[in-house]
Amino acid sequence: MTMRKAQFYAREEGAVICLLCPRRCRLAEGQTGICGARRVVEGELQTLNYGLCSAAHWDPVEKKPLYHFYPGKAVFSLGTFGCNLLCCFCQNWSIARAKPENAPFGSAITPEEVLAELKGAGSPPEIAGVAFTYNEPSIWFEFVCDTARLVKAHGYRTIMVTNGFISSEALAELLPLIDAFNIDVKAFNDRFYSEYCRGMRRPVLETVEAAARHCHVEVTCLLIPTLNDDPEELEELAGWLSGLSPAIPLHFSRYFPQYKLDLPPTPLESLKRARAIAQNKLDYVYLGNVDLPGTSDTFCPGCSQLLIRRRGYSVSLAGLHGRRCNRCNREIKLVLPS
Repeated sequence: MTMRKAQFYAREEGAVICLLCPRRCRLAEGQTGICGARRVVEGELQTLNYGLCSAAHWDPVEKKPLYHFYPGKAVFSLGTFGCNLLCCFCQNWSIARAKPENAPFGSAITPEEVLAELKGAGSPPEIAGVAFTYNEPSIWFEFVCDTARLVKAHGYRTIMVTNGFISSEALAELLPLIDAFNIDVKAFNDRFYSEYCRGMRRPVLETVEAAARHCHVEVTCLLIPTLNDDPEELEELAGWLSGLSPAIPLHFSRYFPQYKLDLPPTPLESLKRARAIAQNKLDYVYLGNVDLPGTSDTFCPGCSQLLIRRRGYSVSLAGLHGRRCNRCNREIKLVLPS
């Protein structure tokens, strides 16, 4: 366990209020927040996970998933423990619900060691940079900020794969340090967030809106049969995203039984229907956790030319000239190495 004084908290009537996420956990001496990563020690809020790493791997950026950010490049992915949502269907529950002090497979890492890993494996443009992922990286806030500042100063890109459940104050400090987000919008109804995630939807939408004004954003929705796959709800989700920009990529991911939820996997027809609904409003809609030909490829919104072919994590940018379709010359929303 690695402790360090936390950011974003206040004292109120003998308690400490954590201000990192919208929960505003009210904690007495010795108590730990719902995230499992912040605890009151001698009247101060301390992080329990600074530099504590549960997993670190080289991944294709498409695995995040990010399809329009440095396509075909590698990212150094790392995560810690804990989460500030309590999703009963969590696909990474073994680390999201782990406690730092009881996690024997965790190891310490410094921002300087992350930079050394980036420099040791090769040089841009083959490497995009670092991705904070696996569990909820916003509760790793201090380490994420320190690492992001360092690697960006050396020319690397930074990615957050997040549930978006973060306070506006913390997000404002984080935004200048992150180049791309994949944000998980778990459903487009408040009841789902309350009952199945023990959270709130509105702060997540506000995170998407703020991030989309600042940097590259893609959105993922794990489609769970009967719970968040109603066609009207999916149409509302696509309409809201389109209002921000129809060029924001949306990924519908196939659910499989996990953790405390044992519903059967998402039917393929439900995934196809969701994609068709969203394509009425959005330029780029993808299906993940499933092998359906064409549903992970990128097509030109203007002339339907195949722009990027994806097979597994193999990527071919055959239909592009820079950021433009090589048939109709339409500019495509892509972030490419300069």
